[in-house]
Amino acid sequence: MLEKINDLDTQLFLFINGKHNSFFDPIMYWASDKLFWVPFYAFLLFILIREFKRKSVYVLLAVAFLITICDQSASHLIKNAVKRLRPSHEPSLENLIHLNKAGPGGQYGFISSHSANAFGLATFLILLLPRKYNWLKYVLGCWAVLVAYSRIYNGVHYPTDVIVAAFLGILYGSTIAYFSKKFTLEKSK
Repeated sequence: MLEKINDLDTQLFLFINGKHNSFFDPIMYWASDKLFWVPFYAFLLFILIREFKRKSVYVLLAVAFLITICDQSASHLIKNAVKRLRPSHEPSLENLIHLNKAGPGGQYGFISSHSANAFGLATFLILLLPRKYNWLKYVLGCWAVLVAYSRIYNGVHYPTDVIVAAFLGILYGSTIAYFSKKFTLEKSK
Protein backbone atom coordinates (compact mmCIF):
# COMPACT_ATOMS: atom_id res chain seq x y z
CA MET A 1 0.00 0.00 0.00
CA LEU A 2 2.77 2.44 0.96
CA GLU A 3 4.62 1.64 -2.25
CA LYS A 4 1.47 2.36 -4.29
CA ILE A 5 1.01 5.72 -2.53
CA ASN A 6 4.67 6.55 -3.17
CA ASP A 7 4.28 5.67 -6.87
CA LEU A 8 1.17 7.86 -7.19
CA ASP A 9 2.95 10.66 -5.34
CA THR A 10 5.92 10.45 -7.71
CA GLN A 11 3.70 10.37 -10.80
CA LEU A 12 1.71 13.41 -9.63
CA PHE A 13 4.96 15.21 -8.79
CA LEU A 14 6.37 14.50 -12.26
CA PHE A 15 3.12 15.67 -13.87
CA ILE A 16 3.07 19.00 -11.99
CA ASN A 17 6.82 19.58 -12.23
CA GLY A 18 6.72 18.70 -15.93
CA LYS A 19 4.31 21.55 -16.66
CA HIS A 20 7.04 24.18 -16.26
CA ASN A 21 7.34 26.93 -18.87
CA SER A 22 9.01 30.29 -19.33
CA PHE A 23 5.92 32.20 -18.16
CA PHE A 24 5.30 30.36 -14.88
CA ASP A 25 8.93 29.59 -13.95
CA PRO A 26 9.65 33.08 -12.55
CA ILE A 27 6.22 33.29 -10.90
CA MET A 28 6.71 30.00 -9.08
CA TYR A 29 10.27 30.93 -8.15
CA TRP A 30 9.06 34.13 -6.47
CA ALA A 31 6.06 32.36 -4.91
CA SER A 32 8.54 30.18 -3.00
CA ASP A 33 10.83 33.04 -2.03
CA LYS A 34 10.21 34.19 1.55
CA LEU A 35 11.63 37.69 1.00
CA PHE A 36 9.33 38.30 -1.95
CA TRP A 37 6.37 38.22 0.45
CA VAL A 38 7.73 40.90 2.84
CA PRO A 39 5.37 43.60 1.45
CA PHE A 40 2.44 41.20 1.88
CA TYR A 41 3.50 40.49 5.47
CA ALA A 42 3.82 44.23 6.11
CA PHE A 43 0.29 44.69 4.80
CA LEU A 44 -0.96 41.94 7.11
CA LEU A 45 0.86 43.59 10.01
CA PHE A 46 -0.85 46.87 9.20
CA ILE A 47 -4.28 45.16 9.10
CA LEU A 48 -3.68 43.39 12.43
CA ILE A 49 -2.54 46.55 14.20
CA ARG A 50 -5.43 48.55 12.76
CA GLU A 51 -7.98 45.88 13.68
CA PHE A 52 -6.78 44.78 17.11
CA LYS A 53 -5.02 47.96 18.28
CA ARG A 54 -3.42 47.29 21.71
CA LYS A 55 -4.41 43.64 21.54
CA SER A 56 -2.36 43.29 18.36
CA VAL A 57 0.68 42.63 20.57
CA TYR A 58 -0.98 39.38 21.68
CA VAL A 59 -1.93 38.53 18.11
CA LEU A 60 1.63 39.12 16.89
CA LEU A 61 3.04 36.99 19.73
CA ALA A 62 0.59 34.24 18.72
CA VAL A 63 1.75 34.55 15.08
CA ALA A 64 5.40 34.31 16.15
CA PHE A 65 4.64 31.23 18.24
CA LEU A 66 2.62 29.70 15.40
CA ILE A 67 5.34 30.18 12.78
CA THR A 68 7.94 28.84 15.21
CA ILE A 69 6.07 25.61 15.92
CA CYS A 70 5.08 25.10 12.27
CA ASP A 71 8.62 25.69 11.06
CA GLN A 72 10.40 23.71 13.77
CA SER A 73 7.98 20.78 13.51
CA ALA A 74 8.42 20.61 9.74
CA SER A 75 12.08 21.55 9.34
CA HIS A 76 13.58 19.69 12.25
CA LEU A 77 11.29 17.26 14.02
CA ILE A 78 9.48 15.58 11.11
CA LYS A 79 12.14 15.90 8.38
CA ASN A 80 14.82 14.43 10.64
CA ALA A 81 12.55 11.63 11.87
CA VAL A 82 11.22 10.56 8.45
CA LYS A 83 14.32 11.31 6.32
CA ARG A 84 12.53 11.08 2.99
CA LEU A 85 14.69 12.42 0.20
CA ARG A 86 13.40 15.42 -1.70
CA PRO A 87 12.58 14.59 -5.31
CA SER A 88 15.48 16.89 -6.24
CA HIS A 89 17.84 14.52 -4.38
CA GLU A 90 16.27 11.26 -5.56
CA PRO A 91 18.76 9.56 -7.93
CA SER A 92 16.02 7.81 -9.94
CA LEU A 93 14.43 11.19 -10.79
CA GLU A 94 17.67 13.04 -11.56
CA ASN A 95 17.09 13.49 -15.29
CA LEU A 96 13.32 13.91 -15.04
CA ILE A 97 13.07 16.99 -12.81
CA HIS A 98 13.02 20.65 -13.69
CA LEU A 99 14.59 22.69 -10.86
CA ASN A 100 14.28 26.44 -10.62
CA LYS A 101 17.27 28.70 -10.05
CA ALA A 102 16.90 28.39 -6.24
CA GLY A 103 18.34 24.89 -6.51
CA PRO A 104 17.52 21.53 -4.96
CA GLY A 105 17.06 22.54 -1.32
CA GLY A 106 18.13 20.46 1.67
CA GLN A 107 18.39 16.71 1.54
CA TYR A 108 15.03 15.82 3.13
CA GLY A 109 11.62 17.05 2.07
CA PHE A 110 8.90 15.44 4.16
CA ILE A 111 7.27 17.78 5.15
CA SER A 112 7.36 21.21 3.50
CA SER A 113 8.03 23.96 6.04
CA HIS A 114 7.00 26.59 3.47
CA SER A 115 3.59 24.92 3.20
CA ALA A 116 3.17 24.37 6.94
CA ASN A 117 4.01 28.02 7.65
CA ALA A 118 1.76 29.38 4.91
CA PHE A 119 -1.24 27.24 5.83
CA GLY A 120 -0.69 27.86 9.54
CA LEU A 121 -0.65 31.63 9.11
CA ALA A 122 -3.53 31.64 6.63
CA THR A 123 -5.71 29.46 8.88
CA PHE A 124 -4.92 31.54 11.97
CA LEU A 125 -5.82 34.82 10.24
CA ILE A 126 -8.89 33.40 8.50
CA LEU A 127 -10.28 32.31 11.86
CA LEU A 128 -9.21 35.44 13.74
CA LEU A 129 -10.13 38.28 11.41
CA PRO A 130 -13.72 39.59 11.48
CA ARG A 131 -16.19 39.16 8.63
CA LYS A 132 -15.35 42.53 7.04
CA TYR A 133 -12.04 40.94 5.93
CA ASN A 134 -13.65 38.07 4.02
CA TRP A 135 -11.94 39.32 0.87
CA LEU A 136 -8.57 39.01 2.61
CA LYS A 137 -9.45 35.53 3.82
CA TYR A 138 -9.83 34.40 0.21
CA VAL A 139 -6.51 36.02 -0.65
CA LEU A 140 -4.85 34.21 2.28
CA GLY A 141 -6.27 30.86 1.16
CA CYS A 142 -5.08 31.39 -2.42
CA TRP A 143 -1.67 32.56 -1.17
CA ALA A 144 -1.19 29.38 0.92
CA VAL A 145 -2.18 27.17 -2.03
CA LEU A 146 0.18 29.08 -4.36
CA VAL A 147 3.12 28.71 -1.97
CA ALA A 148 2.45 24.99 -1.54
CA TYR A 149 1.95 24.37 -5.27
CA SER A 150 5.15 26.27 -6.09
CA ARG A 151 7.14 23.83 -3.97
CA ILE A 152 6.06 20.95 -6.22
CA TYR A 153 6.39 22.98 -9.42
CA ASN A 154 9.92 24.02 -8.43
CA GLY A 155 10.96 20.38 -7.98
CA VAL A 156 11.73 20.34 -4.26
CA HIS A 157 8.67 18.60 -2.76
CA TYR A 158 6.33 15.74 -3.53
CA PRO A 159 2.58 16.42 -3.31
CA THR A 160 2.29 14.48 -0.03
CA ASP A 161 5.02 16.72 1.44
CA VAL A 162 2.85 19.78 0.94
CA ILE A 163 -0.50 18.11 1.70
CA VAL A 164 0.63 16.76 5.08
CA ALA A 165 2.31 20.10 5.82
CA ALA A 166 -0.93 21.91 4.96
CA PHE A 167 -2.87 19.73 7.41
CA LEU A 168 -0.26 20.36 10.09
CA GLY A 169 -0.41 24.11 9.47
CA ILE A 170 -4.22 24.06 9.58
CA LEU A 171 -4.14 22.11 12.84
CA TYR A 172 -1.66 24.47 14.49
CA GLY A 173 -3.28 27.59 13.04
CA SER A 174 -6.78 26.65 14.18
CA THR A 175 -5.58 25.60 17.64
CA ILE A 176 -3.69 28.83 18.23
CA ALA A 177 -6.58 30.89 16.83
CA TYR A 178 -8.96 29.14 19.22
CA PHE A 179 -6.79 29.86 22.26
CA SER A 180 -6.04 33.41 21.11
CA LYS A 181 -9.76 34.16 20.83
CA LYS A 182 -10.70 32.41 24.04
CA PHE A 183 -7.99 33.57 26.42
CA THR A 184 -6.57 36.76 24.94
CA LEU A 185 -8.94 38.62 22.69
CA GLU A 186 -12.24 37.83 24.44
CA LYS A 187 -10.79 38.20 27.95
CA SER A 188 -9.41 41.65 27.31
CA LYS A 189 -12.63 43.14 25.91
